[in-house]
Amino acid sequence: MWKEENNSLVKEYVFKDFEQAFSFLNRVAAICEQENHHPEIYNVYNKVKLTFCTHDAANTITAKDYKITKLIDSIDL
Repeated sequence: MWKEENNSLVKEYVFKDFEQAFSFLNRVAAICEQENHHPEIYNVYNKVKLTFCTHDAANTITAKDYKITKLIDSIDL
């Protein structure tokens, strides 16, 4: 579930290993490029944390953030 933290949408994932985590990040990257909306990404081994806010809207959460997080949620894990 995405959480609202500090004017951002944040979600953390834990995978079996680094390869699965990075495979997920590659799929996230494709969606982000398609939508031209990019997250802050934190990755250590099997853990991934994504953070979205709209920078050109004073670093707040907008419909653009809700749209992309919904697209990311559609990725089969």
